[in-house]
Amino acid sequence: MRVKVALAEKGIEYESREQNLIDKSPLLLEMNPVHKMIPVLIHNGKPICESLNIVQYIDEVWKDKSPLLPSDPYRRSQARFWADYIDKKIYNSAKKLWKEKGEKQEEVKREFIEGLKTLEGELGDKLYFGGESFGFVDVVLVPVTSWFYSLEICGKFSIEAECPKITAWIKRCMEKESVSSSLPDPHKIYDFVLLLKQKMGME
Repeated sequence: MRVKVALAEKGIEYESREQNLIDKSPLLLEMNPVHKMIPVLIHNGKPICESLNIVQYIDEVWKDKSPLLPSDPYRRSQARFWADYIDKKIYNSAKKLWKEKGEKQEEVKREFIEGLKTLEGELGDKLYFGGESFGFVDVVLVPVTSWFYSLEICGKFSIEAECPKITAWIKRCMEKESVSSSLPDPHKIYDFVLLLKQKMGME
């Protein structure tokens, strides 16, 4: 989803191919023989793998329109730091939260909310994480928010009550066509979560 948002933000037309991650296609195995995972961007016949890497590649190749990373080296390093933080703290906690129960879930929920509050501190009173314009950190975080509805139901809490600045930021992001057209319906994500729980014997 990060890649779709970045491509849409740049106004780049592309062909998207859905992948069955159980019965992986020969093309996926050829283009990403190391991790054998999506996403993979194929540009000029060459594969670029891993979402953070792909988004940076897109920004460097199509640098003249809607730059995502700052031009200043220090600010660019800070954007990469927060992108890494989102992957390690927010994304990983979100993956665990809907799977856990009881005290373990409460622990993961505390970690998740703590991570979001840390991001609120970084966001401050800015419109977006990079300032006045939608940028790299926004692209990295906003797809995770598609899972927030599911997390709130599974974890029995309100992200808006806990993190109002993040909620306001989500609403600003969703006003952008590049975001709203690229993200899945949160209710469909919840249906998917329920299906996964059933397959895992959790329901």
